[in-house]
Amino acid sequence: MASLKALRNRIASVTSIRKITKAMQMVAAARLRRAQEAAESARPYAEKMSQVISSLASGVRNQPGAPALLAGTGKDDVHLLIVATADRGLCGAFNTNIVRLARQRIAQLQRDGKKVKIFTVGRKGRDQLRRQYNQLIVESVEFMGVKQIGFAQAAQIGRRVLEMFEAGEFDVATIVYSRFKNVMTQNPTAQQLIPASVEEASAGASEGTFYEYEPDEGEILAELLPRNVSVQVFRALLENAAGEMGAKMSAMDAATRNAGDVIDTLTMLRNRTRQAQITKELIEIISGAEAL
Repeated sequence: MASLKALRNRIASVTSIRKITKAMQMVAAARLRRAQEAAESARPYAEKMSQVISSLASGVRNQPGAPALLAGTGKDDVHLLIVATADRGLCGAFNTNIVRLARQRIAQLQRDGKKVKIFTVGRKGRDQLRRQYNQLIVESVEFMGVKQIGFAQAAQIGRRVLEMFEAGEFDVATIVYSRFKNVMTQNPTAQQLIPASVEEASAGASEGTFYEYEPDEGEILAELLPRNVSVQVFRALLENAAGEMGAKMSAMDAATRNAGDVIDTLTMLRNRTRQAQITKELIEIISGAEAL
C-alpha cells in the first residue's frame, strides 16, 4: 500500500493537471466560437463558387480547349492527397480520424494501381503519415506560429498545388479534412479539387434556368478555377480549426472530469490509509498499556 506522503503527492499532481485541463477547456471554448463563426461564414461562399463553376462547366467541359483544371489531364494515374490536420494535439481522435480516412484512400488507390503523392498540411498529419508513407510525402506545410488562419495561408497552399499541376506532377488532387458539425461531431471528408467537381451542374438545368455570361464561360472559368482551389482549401482549413477547438474542448472536459474521479479515489484511499495507521497506533498503545 502506498504511503501517506506518496498519496498526498499524487493528489497534488493530479490536482495540478486538472487545473491545466480546465484552463485548456476554457481557452478552447473561447476560441471555438470565433472558429465556428469563421467556418460557417466561409461555407456559403465556397458552396456558391462550386455551384457557379458547375453551371459554367456544363457548357464547356467536353468541348475542345476546356480548361485543364476542369477537364483534367485525360488520365488519373497520379493522385495528390492534401491531408489537412492540426498542428497540435490534445484534441482527442480529431487528427487520427482524418489520417485514418487518408490511409483508406491511399490503400484503395494503390490497390487500383494508382501512384499516390501526399501533401501534408499540419504537423500532426505529417508525423502520423510519415511512419508508413514517408516516401510518398512530397510537400509539407505547418502553421505553428500562426495565431489565426487566414486566406493568405490557403492561397499559399493553392499556388503550390497549381504549380505542381501545371508541371504535370499529378492528374487528380483531393483534399482530406474534417468538416465541423458541432462540438461533439466532426466528419472526416474527402473533396476533389482538381479536376473541379461538377456534380451539381444538372441541378440548375433541371429547373429550366439558363444564364448568359459575358465574357464567355471559358474566360470566366479561367479566372474562377485557380481561385476555387484556394477557396476550397481555405474552407477546409477553417472547418479544421473549428473542429480542432470543438474536439479539444470535449477532450479537455473529459480529462478534467477523469482527473476529478482520480482525485476522489486517491482521497478515499488516503483517508483509509490514514485511518489504518491511526488504528494500528491505537492498538500498539493499548497493547503496551495492558502489558504494563
